[in-house]
Amino acid sequence: MKRTLPELNYRLQGFVAAVAVILFVLKIIAWWLTQSVAVLTDALESTVNVVAGFISLYSLYIAAKPRDKEHPYGHGKAEFVSAAVEGSLVALAGFIIIYEGINNLLHPHAIQKLDIGMAIIGVTALVNYFTGWYTIKIGKKNNSLALVASGKHLQTDTYSTIGIIGGMALIYFTSWLWLDSVVAIIFAFFIIYTGYTIIRSSLSGIMDEADLELLQKLVARINQNRKENWVDFHNLRIIKFGSVIHVDCHLTVPWYLNVHQAHDEIDAFSAIAKNEFGESVELFVHADGCLDFSCKICNKTTCDKRIFPFEKKIEWDVHNISSNEKHRNDIK
Repeated sequence: MKRTLPELNYRLQGFVAAVAVILFVLKIIAWWLTQSVAVLTDALESTVNVVAGFISLYSLYIAAKPRDKEHPYGHGKAEFVSAAVEGSLVALAGFIIIYEGINNLLHPHAIQKLDIGMAIIGVTALVNYFTGWYTIKIGKKNNSLALVASGKHLQTDTYSTIGIIGGMALIYFTSWLWLDSVVAIIFAFFIIYTGYTIIRSSLSGIMDEADLELLQKLVARINQNRKENWVDFHNLRIIKFGSVIHVDCHLTVPWYLNVHQAHDEIDAFSAIAKNEFGESVELFVHADGCLDFSCKICNKTTCDKRIFPFEKKIEWDVHNISSNEKHRNDIK
C-alpha cells in the first residue's frame, strides 16, 4: 500500500529521533572521559536534539492523521507548532551553554583524554551532518517544515561540533584551558541564531504569511505554459498546512465556454501546479467569465465575440496575480 507524504515524513522523523538518542549517549561518554565544558555544551545541545526529535515525531504523527469534521484541512499545522518548540529549545540550549562557559572561565578545571574525546565527537559530527542533509532534502521535497527544522537543527549541531573539535585540538597542543570556555561561548551565539530562524519560519506558517518562493515558482511555471483561453489570472492565495499546500485562485476564461469546456481549462491549469509541487498541492480554482474590458488584454486569435481589439498582454507576476481585482489594460 502506497504511503502518504505525512506518513513518509513521520517514518523519517522516527529515524532522526533514534539517531539523536544514540549520538547523545556517545557525547555523554565523550564528556565523561574529557570533563570538557565544550563537550558538555555539545551534549546539552544533543539533549535538545532528543527532546525536539520526539516532539517533531509526535507532531508528524498528528499531521499524518486523516481529515475529520473538526479539522477539514487536516492536521498539518501541528508541524509549525512543533518547529516553534524546537526552535525555542535550540535557543535555550545556546543560553545554557553561555552560562556554563562563563562559569568554567571563573572556575576552570582540568581536562583529560582529549584525543579520545575528539574522535568520538568527530564521529557524531559526520553522522549528524549527513542525517541532517538528507532530512532537509526530503523535508523540502515534501514541504514539511518539521523535517526541515529537524535537519537544520542536526546540521547546526554539526557545525558547532566542528568548532568544538577545533577548540579541543588547540587545547590539546597549547594546554590553554580557557579556550574551552571561549569556544563554547562563541558557538552558543551561533546556536541561538539558528533557534531564532527556526522560530521565525514556524511563526510564518502559523500566521499564514505569504510564501514568495512558492508564489514565484508557480507563477513562472504558469507563464511558461500559458494558454490563450486563460484570459486573466488573479486573487492567488497559497496556504501551507504542514506538507500540504492549498492554492486558491481565480481564472478568467471566455464567457461563452460551456461548463465542461471551462472545467477542461481548469484541469489544464491545475496540472501545472501538480507538476510543480507534486501530490502535496491541493488546488481550488474559481472560473470567471471574461467581461468587455478583458478584450484589450486577451490575445485569443479565433474569438468571434471580441468587442475591442487586443492592445497589450499582461505579464503575470507575484504582485498582480495576488490582487483581488481583475486586470485591465493600463494603456491610456
